[in-house]
Amino acid sequence: MKYIKKTLGTALLLASPLFAQAEGEWTLKDCLTYALQNNIQIQKSIVQEQMGEVSLKQYKAQLLPTLNFSMNQSIGYRPFQESINMVQNGQVTSTNKRLTEQGSYGISASWMVWNGNINRMNIKNQQIQNEITELNTQRNELSMQEQIANLYISILYTTEAAKVAEKLQETAKKQWERGVALYENGQIAKADVVALEAQYNNAKYDVVNSQTQIDNYKRQMKSLLELDLNTTFDITGKEPTDEMVMTAIPSAASVFNAALASRPEIKSAELSMKAADMQERIAKAGYLPTLSLNASIGDSHYSGSNDNIGGQMKSNLNGSMGITVSVPILDQRRNKSAVEQARLQKTSTQLDLMDQKNNLSSTIEEYWLNAVSNQQRYIAAKSTLQSQQTSYDQLNEQFKEGLKNIVELLQGRDNLLNAERNMLQSKYNTLLYLQLLKFYNGEEINM
Repeated sequence: MKYIKKTLGTALLLASPLFAQAEGEWTLKDCLTYALQNNIQIQKSIVQEQMGEVSLKQYKAQLLPTLNFSMNQSIGYRPFQESINMVQNGQVTSTNKRLTEQGSYGISASWMVWNGNINRMNIKNQQIQNEITELNTQRNELSMQEQIANLYISILYTTEAAKVAEKLQETAKKQWERGVALYENGQIAKADVVALEAQYNNAKYDVVNSQTQIDNYKRQMKSLLELDLNTTFDITGKEPTDEMVMTAIPSAASVFNAALASRPEIKSAELSMKAADMQERIAKAGYLPTLSLNASIGDSHYSGSNDNIGGQMKSNLNGSMGITVSVPILDQRRNKSAVEQARLQKTSTQLDLMDQKNNLSSTIEEYWLNAVSNQQRYIAAKSTLQSQQTSYDQLNEQFKEGLKNIVELLQGRDNLLNAERNMLQSKYNTLLYLQLLKFYNGEEINM
């Protein structure tokens, strides 16, 4: 039933426009839902699941006997031979016909009764492989959600940073215009005007660079969503509040323990060990004898016979039954090599599980450290931004009155710009790593 549902689901997805013109603004939930339904890599994973189900049916069918029907019709022509003897079903038939016709028909059946229980172990092994494939699909889905969350927050952060750059561009423009007026009145030197103009040009560059970053992040997001270049795409989301950013950070140990019990990459690695153990059992079964039953029934006719076809078919009808026992004695080391390779594969899967756990531990620890450090940076950056804003406002007023020079003004602007960027960066980084920790803790990404 699960296979049928997946097949129907895939058929519907392929029948619908994959590159839908999804215009308008997207929330994070919209992006996540659409990607899980339309991303090509995830669809490929689902196809792999379906292929596994087909393989499982094939292994189950190997428990059943085989049945074959065969038919052969032939014509013989011997122009220079006056008479021939034809052996057919143990009977010798003589004929002087140069052109002869022969037909034979047969039904044969075979059933592997015992082959070291390999067939049943193949079924169990394929069931494990199917579970691993399903977990790989889940792993791809989780990875996709993680990438989308990262890009979504990057777009939000860069959009906020672009607004800061636009405000600074406007301020730099006013300062340059003010500098031109002061220069015309002989109050400042030409070099100061050039410096103000350069500041204005740098501010315009920052605005363009921020927009380029936003466009690039959106392009990456559209790629994950499988949207084509003609689709208008933008996101919508609320600016994170202090309450969201200052949420309590779960301990790395608690997140790691929860992830060990739920993450598909860990479950997949554990199942791979079971699969490797099953492969070793299958390889060892190659040393055991096999037992199969065989049965056949056949009939034939020959135009060179004096009897008619009906009589030939009656007299030539024959059947047979037999038992075949095969005992491996010398197999050019195939079984021994298969067992050794299975044992090495088992060791490899154990190392893979250890590697997955270490990678998971390192990832969670990295996210936890980033969450803690960025949360602390955000607290400090807020205080620094308030101080730099107050200082810059005073410098700007003093510059207008001629009490501060251009160097002091530019330094104050740079300090304010860095403070605001640091605050925004630490705020959105904190939000991102908090969400990722919750995600690895088994919760949904929700912003």
